[in-house]
Amino acid sequence: MASARGRGLWALPLSMFIGTFAWSFIQVSLPFYIGKISTLDATATLRWTGWILGVSSLVTMVMAPFSARIFGEKNPKRSYVATQMLQGGGFFLMAVSRTLLQLFFSRMLLGFMGAVSTFAFIMVGRNGGDIRRGISAIQSGMTLGQVLGPAVGALVAARLGFRLSFVIAGFMLWGCSALVGWGVPTRQAQEHARDRAQTTSVREIATVCLLVLAGSTQIFFLTSILPTILPPLGVPTAMTLEVGGFLIMATGLAAAIGAMAAPRIGEIVGDRTTIVWFLAASSLLLGALALAPGVWSFAIVRFFQVLCIAPIFPLSVAGIAQRASGMSIGIVNSSRIAGGFIGPVLATTLLAWLSPAAVYLTVAAFGLLVAPLVASLGLRGRGGKEAM
Repeated sequence: MASARGRGLWALPLSMFIGTFAWSFIQVSLPFYIGKISTLDATATLRWTGWILGVSSLVTMVMAPFSARIFGEKNPKRSYVATQMLQGGGFFLMAVSRTLLQLFFSRMLLGFMGAVSTFAFIMVGRNGGDIRRGISAIQSGMTLGQVLGPAVGALVAARLGFRLSFVIAGFMLWGCSALVGWGVPTRQAQEHARDRAQTTSVREIATVCLLVLAGSTQIFFLTSILPTILPPLGVPTAMTLEVGGFLIMATGLAAAIGAMAAPRIGEIVGDRTTIVWFLAASSLLLGALALAPGVWSFAIVRFFQVLCIAPIFPLSVAGIAQRASGMSIGIVNSSRIAGGFIGPVLATTLLAWLSPAAVYLTVAAFGLLVAPLVASLGLRGRGGKEAM
């Protein structure tokens, strides 16, 4: 039993790292693959790109709370294993897609399969150990996957082809399924889970969801428009895939640093102050992207912008994590996933009609609008004391 528990401490975070790596592995090359198979004009292709990248997040956003309640509360481990297997098959469907419509439906099916991260957070809540440390380990694994996946995926797609990269990513997800099935012990729901769920108000959940949505949108919007914005920044067309991959890797590194630093920053200045100021700083830096004269200055500004927005998710969720039910966690996680839909669709839709600067300013304005909502949360003040 002790050995099984020991495996569980590293098997789940490692699985989340590999799974996130697989998704990031194909995400950076997907806009370029869409452009390759498209038979439409540039404007129509741009719109399709946003929807193809975002549709899986849209469907998952809707499905995650219900799958968490129906399947996750009963047996989150079994749900996690099954979902990873199905999503691996979904990647194989992407590999055999030959038209934009086929690719769109493949991505839609991936969304219907649910979000494994929700099941992972529920499993951590049941392990009876240090919940905060467990969630932090999962978040670190996911962030590390986001850091390393894009650059490797871009190189593989450029050298071996888009379709083979999809197949490789599918086998990665099957490996994640096997790892959790072997390494994570099965646990029953805690008896006090229902009472804990009743201590989280609807207002708190809604506020955290909006904060997480704003932060996620500011992170995820850029990938879908990289093929369009990189050439004007001085990147040769033949190098856009590789440069895009390394740009996403660099900003992923910023996300990793920001997420790891979040608890310490919150202890020093308070969660509420950190969220307000960092959300404002991220929004201002988004606006500054419009002033970047070249790709290197653009990358530097983007790095610091993501560094500022990364702590928003862990600090926002920290105020309710100990009291939230599985369905509440699913709802909050859906807001994070929703950013993966709203960001690409909003960015590509605006860019089809307006300049890149208008895209940056619109996404920045969303962050500034939700910042005042932080006052309604019972977050920690300076020194770790809860602000009432």
